[in-house]
Amino acid sequence: MEAEGYRCRSSRHIESGQSAVPSSVLFSAGLLGNVLALLLLGQHRRRSRSSPGGRPPRVSAFYVLVTALAVTDLLGKCLISPMVLAAYAYNRSLSQLGPGVRGEEQPGVLCQLFAFLMAFFGLAPTLLLLAMALECWLSLGHPYFYRRHLTRRLGAALGPAAAGLCALFCALPLLGFGEPMQYCPGTWCFIRMAGGGPGRLGFPVLYASLMGLLVLAIVACNVSSMRQLYGMARRQPRRGTPPAPAAPRMEELDHLVLLGLMTVLFTVCSLPLIIRAYMGAFAADFNENADLSALRFLSVNSIVDPWVFIIFRTSVFRSFVRRVCRR
Repeated sequence: MEAEGYRCRSSRHIESGQSAVPSSVLFSAGLLGNVLALLLLGQHRRRSRSSPGGRPPRVSAFYVLVTALAVTDLLGKCLISPMVLAAYAYNRSLSQLGPGVRGEEQPGVLCQLFAFLMAFFGLAPTLLLLAMALECWLSLGHPYFYRRHLTRRLGAALGPAAAGLCALFCALPLLGFGEPMQYCPGTWCFIRMAGGGPGRLGFPVLYASLMGLLVLAIVACNVSSMRQLYGMARRQPRRGTPPAPAAPRMEELDHLVLLGLMTVLFTVCSLPLIIRAYMGAFAADFNENADLSALRFLSVNSIVDPWVFIIFRTSVFRSFVRRVCRR
């Protein structure tokens, strides 16, 4: 049953009937979207520096986190997609392109690296989304604490620290806690999600549980921010309202709507992997096609995220969102 479930575990060539066109299109779309998003963020930063007083606005921390998210997605595409395209170009599986030294049954070095990168670039954007949600929640509900403690120096220190912890966690399968596995058609590798006992299934369950908890925390922060914005709107007088206090709230509303869209997108893309990890661990479900679909859903998130930001930055879309929210 195990051999039937993972039929491409030790294959040396890509399954017949597979094409590199979908992977090439997705890679091009992700690359173009993230580059355009970074250009828009750079334009926003230049406008902030040229604002009256010469000081960037208080909410610039949100754009710093969005920039980190775009850079992370772009780096993930540039590191992962070329391996897939190389496998198609040479008609060899990842384990054959980078063979290991422990025999044919074990995944190759390139396959292990691919599995690590997939796990890392699946978890790292989740941490950035949580940081964005916390930033929005603190700026609305605890403005004094936000102004006093959330400095640029703290943000610059937390970013590398979070990336380091994420890398250490995702490297556990390389140290024996979990097992990298090659999936069909031979161009994908990830952590084994079914069979092999508790020693091999502990990591995917832990990984899925951590992602699920992070998603719940992000949703809780967003819901709390929405309640705070609603309370501000209720306390605001209907007539004679000065325009100055309203502007920051609309800008925070823009941030909240953008964060909400990204959260919904990430939840939809990550839920299949979370479900497959639990089904493989507790129901011994060897459905490799479903596992591959879950991995593809997870990778699509880094492609669609920048396009959501690009569409949201258009004046027509933002005007529509503000009209709906005002009503």
